[in-house]
Amino acid sequence: MDTEANVKAAYLFPGQGSQAVGMGQDLYKCSKRAREVLEMADASLGFPLSKLMFEGPAEELEKTAYSQPAIMITSLAALAAFEECRNGNKMQPMAVAGHSLGEYTSLVAAGVVDIKDALKLVWERGRLMQEAADKQKGSMAAIIGMEEGKLAEVCREAGVEIANINSEEQVVISGDKEGIEKAVALATARGARKAIPLAVAGAFHSQLMAPAQEGLRRAIASMKFQDPKVPIVANITGRELTSAEEVRRELEHQLCHCVQWKRSVGRMMEMGVCTFVEFGPGRVLSGLVKRINREAVVANVGDMASAQKLATSGAE
Repeated sequence: MDTEANVKAAYLFPGQGSQAVGMGQDLYKCSKRAREVLEMADASLGFPLSKLMFEGPAEELEKTAYSQPAIMITSLAALAAFEECRNGNKMQPMAVAGHSLGEYTSLVAAGVVDIKDALKLVWERGRLMQEAADKQKGSMAAIIGMEEGKLAEVCREAGVEIANINSEEQVVISGDKEGIEKAVALATARGARKAIPLAVAGAFHSQLMAPAQEGLRRAIASMKFQDPKVPIVANITGRELTSAEEVRRELEHQLCHCVQWKRSVGRMMEMGVCTFVEFGPGRVLSGLVKRINREAVVANVGDMASAQKLATSGAE
């Protein structure tokens, strides 16, 4: 990949489910700037989130209130490590995007809020979502290989909702546990290649998250947002957000609405993006990008070796 400033790149940030014990530890050890990000997060939260990230236990790290800030901080530490070792690499994103939680991480990359405010907002989001999940038990499932229109009919019959349209082949549904069980059975009977219940704390991106909506709206209203320095491609619409007010509206509605990831990636390609760099733990988003367009160039930065590789030799 050409490493000059004219590279048509987008920066991507993963969502909940990408967490794993040990995340961020190599970055902490090997990158001064990444270590500063992680230590700042611990100080801002008032407890050692990094210790939980590095050592677990996994059951604690998987809790929504902890996994969301942990994934965000690992992503931002990875971005900081890349910035630290980029040397002559002048690549700058022409767009940024994140999947669900990752959209909040993208706010920092786009200069909308600083890391401390983003962390505060995500901590509150995670807390509110956990409360909503505790009040009304919900579930989610990934449906593989079923046409979207047919799946929408299944959802109507089962009383659940489409939560994430990740690619042509993969759609995630969300709702109460009985409804998800019914939808999984219906989808399987009607030709879905796979229907996989997900190990999640609640029915995210559905109306079961409505109890968290007002508290999140207040938290968003309390923050000072700047206009994005680079367009953020939105989860809900798959269109660019270019003003602080547009960002506020997106975040206020994102919690209970479908993440249109396939549409977002398609829009970035329409903008001319051909290289997608995922910062953070795991490779979920770069895998989805490849499913959407096999010709796309992807890279992942989750540790120091991958940060150095991108800085010196680019994506593959």
